[in-house]
Amino acid sequence: MSTAYLFPGQGSQSVGMGKDHYDSNTRFAELVDLANEILDIDLKSIMFEGPEETLKQTEFTQPAIFLHSVGLYKTIDAAPDMVAGHSLGEFSALVASGAVAFEDALNIVRKRGRLMQQAGEQNPGTMAAVIGMEDEVVEEICAEAADQVGKEVIAANYNCPGQLVISGDLEAVEQAVSLAKDRGCRLAKVLPVSGAFHSSLMQPAYDGLKQELEELEVQKPECPIYSNYTAQPTTEPEQIRSNLLNQLLNPVRWTQTLQNMHDDGAKTFIEVGPGKVLQGLVKRTLSDVEIDGYQ
Repeated sequence: MSTAYLFPGQGSQSVGMGKDHYDSNTRFAELVDLANEILDIDLKSIMFEGPEETLKQTEFTQPAIFLHSVGLYKTIDAAPDMVAGHSLGEFSALVASGAVAFEDALNIVRKRGRLMQQAGEQNPGTMAAVIGMEDEVVEEICAEAADQVGKEVIAANYNCPGQLVISGDLEAVEQAVSLAKDRGCRLAKVLPVSGAFHSSLMQPAYDGLKQELEELEVQKPECPIYSNYTAQPTTEPEQIRSNLLNQLLNPVRWTQTLQNMHDDGAKTFIEVGPGKVLQGLVKRTLSDVEIDGYQ
């Protein structure tokens, strides 16, 4: 009967996030103030007061969600048997598992957000949700759309059975959405994002983070961390580094991650961070588990 702790990624942010914890919990407040000092930006005001347009910018969204998640985790009495994080959340999971220091992860997350935003400007692309189709059918549609348009579109987030996010060049994504609608998906719509995350269009971000991730001090974690890139557990520092880098250009295998955690004995899943997105994905992926969360 193992317990898995999960950490959310981009899309879970909202103006006001973390303010109640800041006002009521000294440890949380200390970490928020420390983050402001380390990053030399007023992340606290962006989180608590917005405006939403600023918080939605990838370069601020990512450190805000990371800070909320890790700050909250450090105020609860947690003893995970395994951890995982959705995209950006993988950094929160690494801090929770003791593999990476808070300060080191915060700096890389800030840089990752900035580089991903810049990559989106340099290589314009987008993402779209496709709901109500088998994974294999969506993959086939992406391949067909890419062939027709001559540009990339891939399945980028395997969120839960029947819910995928595709990513790539704007024209190719729009073509895939059109094909999915023609073939009877329940919903297909382009998302308001600033880039084609988890696709080859993020190559500039990969190049920009490569050296920093290779130099990142990674300890052996206290429990296995399940990687987005492989959906498999690891405790090896070199593998963790490699997975973090490869994650930028490759799909988030969240459905497979949850299934593998479950196969490895996880019966309780606890989400730590803003929102309840991951709790919903667990519910739609696994049937015989307990689900809880700290927001």
